[in-house]
Amino acid sequence: MNVVPAEAPREHTEFAYVFTIIPSLDDFHAHQRAATVSAQVTSPQDGIIGVKLIHWAGQVNNSPYDRLNTTSGHTNIIHDNLANKLKYASGPLALDVNTAANELDFVFRSLSGKKLTDHSFRSIGYVADQRNEAHRYEDGLYAAKQGYMLAELDLSVGEKVYGLGERFGPFAKNGQTFNIGNEDGGTRSELAYKNIPFYISSNGYGVFINHPGNISLEVQSERTTRVNISVPDEEIEYFIVYGDSPKDILRRYTALTGRPGLVPSWSYNLWLTTSFTTNYDERTVTAFLDGFRDRDIPLGVFHFDCFWMKSYQWCDFQFDEEMFPYSVGYLKRLKGRGLRISVWINPYVAQASLLFEEGKANRYFIKRIDGSVWQWDFWQAGMAIVDFTNPAACTWYSTLLERLMEIGVDSFKTDFAERIPVKSIKYHNGANPVRMHNYYALLYKRTVYKTLSTRVGDNQGLLFARSTAPGGQAYPVHWGGDCESTFEAMAESLRGGLSLMLCGYIFWASGIGGFEGTPSPALYKRWVQFGLLSSHSRLHGSSSFRVPWICGEDCSIVIRDCVKLKMLLTPYILAEALRGHRDGTPLMRALFLEFTKDLNTYAIDTQYMFGSNLLVAQVFNEAGEVTFYVPKTEEGTGSGHLGSIFKVWYAEAHDFATMPILIRPGSVIMTNPKLKTPEEDALHGIQLLVNGTLPAESVVEIVNPGQTDQVLKTLRLTRTSDNNDTEVDWVDEREKLCFRRWTKIIVKKTSICFQKVIFQIKLFKYQYVR
Repeated sequence: MNVVPAEAPREHTEFAYVFTIIPSLDDFHAHQRAATVSAQVTSPQDGIIGVKLIHWAGQVNNSPYDRLNTTSGHTNIIHDNLANKLKYASGPLALDVNTAANELDFVFRSLSGKKLTDHSFRSIGYVADQRNEAHRYEDGLYAAKQGYMLAELDLSVGEKVYGLGERFGPFAKNGQTFNIGNEDGGTRSELAYKNIPFYISSNGYGVFINHPGNISLEVQSERTTRVNISVPDEEIEYFIVYGDSPKDILRRYTALTGRPGLVPSWSYNLWLTTSFTTNYDERTVTAFLDGFRDRDIPLGVFHFDCFWMKSYQWCDFQFDEEMFPYSVGYLKRLKGRGLRISVWINPYVAQASLLFEEGKANRYFIKRIDGSVWQWDFWQAGMAIVDFTNPAACTWYSTLLERLMEIGVDSFKTDFAERIPVKSIKYHNGANPVRMHNYYALLYKRTVYKTLSTRVGDNQGLLFARSTAPGGQAYPVHWGGDCESTFEAMAESLRGGLSLMLCGYIFWASGIGGFEGTPSPALYKRWVQFGLLSSHSRLHGSSSFRVPWICGEDCSIVIRDCVKLKMLLTPYILAEALRGHRDGTPLMRALFLEFTKDLNTYAIDTQYMFGSNLLVAQVFNEAGEVTFYVPKTEEGTGSGHLGSIFKVWYAEAHDFATMPILIRPGSVIMTNPKLKTPEEDALHGIQLLVNGTLPAESVVEIVNPGQTDQVLKTLRLTRTSDNNDTEVDWVDEREKLCFRRWTKIIVKKTSICFQKVIFQIKLFKYQYVR
């Protein structure tokens, strides 16, 4: 192949270099039939370089995606015509292009010279699928063909790939094939609710495919040394995101696509739902709430699933008067119990809904090509779909939600939005239906989230969402969908959550106990431990309730103590969430995010870090047996789990009162045993759990529970001597900051505990500085 370069624009470095790739053909007639591909090199942010490959440039730009966040002034271009070399640098990332005839090559490197990935031999292409519905005599030149753009990125020896949204299969994506298209498929297949065309490589970079339509990826499944990326389109664009660490990659990726939103502190409470298809009314709900109160199980949020509305009328946004005849008064009574209220919604309107005729008359629904309302009977009889590309429809939908908020609703479970048609329909704004399939979920969630934020303020509203698209991290929270009530599904859910949280999402939850089926008592208790050490914790099922005493009173004891443990950790959780909001680091994270140099951590998908300093190893069997890995660390000194020095695997057996939760050496964890709810006074009763020898300086932020994007106080801990004397530069005037000596945290001998710590916790002497 030959390359014909174009002069680089001199004023806009975001669009820095364009050149055309042409076949090396000597025959004149071959030239008449040859295709060319243009390549456009861009850099929207420091440390990010994009390549757009274009076959035909005459397409209508009806892509629904938002603009990516861009900056300027960070690029440098050197074009050596004699050597046929182009060097394009963006901060710490460089792209070297060999433009010599028949030697085309793209090589991405760090500025230190390390090769990250490249386009090597036969890695860029355009393919035309000539199978079409047109008759041979009607389309003799096969002009009615589907074109595909192809880009293949090389993988080095031993390189692993992670992410691509909420994927429930093997954690490392090598050897698998993926279609980036949202589907309602549960957690037991290759289908996914949350498809994100972004992956992180163990070789020090990430890849974001900036294409809203269908994307196919073969990760070493077609070519054994490549990631094949193809789209049924005339152009494809991808961005290489560089980072010194996986956290640094996420920081740059979320700078490009949007920082994660924050949530109010009350959302960290335990949530209870009515489950999906259960029969319930006011008396049922009240009995459940009384059961939690009588068993001293803290409960913060109650959720009404779909049958709060009348059957065949989803969504009309009105309580079923037969089941809840005095709904306004009842919500007030629930509020009097100190509860927040959530209700289930979806973006569909059934034909029997009182809202259907209004939506039809005002053209608020997705249309067929002939202008009629698109309808089907699959979920609700005669169901229509709200068209969120229509600003008037968004306003209408928001008004319906505002009425619910006025009577006490605090949050919405934004279910569904995966079953969106792509053929023979049209949107209000003319968007391409295929490209809208995934993006529709984002418009739906954005509309609801903005409605909440308008009422309660920025970073104070939240959803419970099942589907999403790139950028959806700005509209938290997301949960893992419809899993079975098995230990295997619990492990599937964890893999899915960890994969999603490698794509810029910092909050995630699963349905405690599983969704399909009824959990055994053992499974229920283990999932309670898992769910209460997730960012958000919700009891939810399908055809059976998830109140603990149904599985046995011992389940009530476990959940009570797990909730209280999470309450104890509220100051730590708030601080870690704020850090994720700033830089994209998730609250629940794969081990390799924290222990990048320990290659063993890249294969582990049954453990995770809960924040920066707590290592959690879940138990996935009836017997309570668990094998877990303790990485080697560079912080702290002391004794305990020898893995802190030597990288060790441990095999242990745990009853339902315990599980492995390890404290990172050289760390400080904020706790507050006086908290009854996460919203309470953050300063009164703060205690610092110190593990091992602290660094020379440590900083701890105390976050305002009333406004979770604000810091109330910053503690600076400075080690002043080899004896580990430490100065603290702030003390609560009402109660001195307390440092406790713990080797375990046990709540009345029955809770999850810090069973063993990486290093035995030492008691330090502190000098209080007023």
